[in-house]
Amino acid sequence: MLMRIKQYSVLPGFGLTLGYTLTYLSLIVLLPLSALFIRCFSASPSELWQILTEPRVLASYRLTFGTSLLAATINLVFGFVVAWSLVRYRFPGRRLIDAMVDVPFALPTAVSGIALTALYSKNGWIGGLLEPIGIRVAFTPLGITLALTFIGLPFVVRTLQPALEDLDGETEEAAASLGATRWQTFWRVILPTVLPALLTGFALSFARALGEYGSVVFISGNMPMKTEIASLLIVTKLEQYDVTGASAIAVVMLLMSFLILFSINGLQWWVSRSQRKAG
Repeated sequence: MLMRIKQYSVLPGFGLTLGYTLTYLSLIVLLPLSALFIRCFSASPSELWQILTEPRVLASYRLTFGTSLLAATINLVFGFVVAWSLVRYRFPGRRLIDAMVDVPFALPTAVSGIALTALYSKNGWIGGLLEPIGIRVAFTPLGITLALTFIGLPFVVRTLQPALEDLDGETEEAAASLGATRWQTFWRVILPTVLPALLTGFALSFARALGEYGSVVFISGNMPMKTEIASLLIVTKLEQYDVTGASAIAVVMLLMSFLILFSINGLQWWVSRSQRKAG
């Protein structure tokens, strides 16, 4: 007769833990999102269509998603370079640079927005050098992209670092001994291994940029049809007591964000599955 050994768990039973998890998620996530959808669909379909197709709203969507995608792509490239340097090399000041990567996490977004505006405005230290050669940063889409790049970089770096640390150096040496160039080693050995982590960092950076407000509101200039992001437009609608309009814009942002993140996660799953089959 076989005796069933009860598995020891530090936390309480599965039922209690799962119940607490579902209750917590419902109160913090599901109920607020449900209230947002209910408020949005309290308007008629024609009213929603009129709200969402206003030129000002469409311009804010194009600006928000365009700059967020560009910032996440920049972080994808330079975040990989930063993570690679921190993992593979030992140099003076390495720990300081590693700590500086987390500055956007700790720094209030409004403070970072004011600092970036002061640096890149027409009279700023950097903006004053760029303005004579015809490059304007503050109060332009370029400034918005800069702010979104600043707050999104740590997501790519911190996601990539563990993957790069687990990367087997012997595989790279084997590829080099077989005659592979540095580019071939990177493209066929390194990139496929860290690609899931790279996609995760890109998705996190992109999602963070979509909902950003504090660091962008100062450097953007908030000019309707030009430098007005969707988050600012939502706040403007709320200040005008147009809760339905603000909810409608927020729901579209939420749905589009979910769709993009779902697509990226699906691509990440497909890459991981392909790697398991190849292995």
